[in-house]
Amino acid sequence: MAKAGHAWSRAAAEQGEAEEGEDPLDARIARTGCLEQHRQLQDCMAEWQDWRHCQEQLRAFGACMARRQQRER
Repeated sequence: MAKAGHAWSRAAAEQGEAEEGEDPLDARIARTGCLEQHRQLQDCMAEWQDWRHCQEQLRAFGACMARRQQRER
C-alpha cells in the first residue's frame, strides 16, 4: 500500500538524495524536532485512512509541537 502525505520525499531522503529534492513541509517539520512523530502519524494515516484510528500518533505529534512552541517563548 502506498504511503499518504509526503512519503515520496522520505524515500528520497533515505536514499541520501540532496536536500533540494526534499518536500518543503518535511524540511520544516524536521527543523522542529518532531519529524519522527509526524512520520508515525503519516504511517498510521496511510494504513487506516481515518484519523480516528490514529489518535495516539496525533496526540504525540501535537505534544511535540507544543513543546517546541514552549521552548521558543
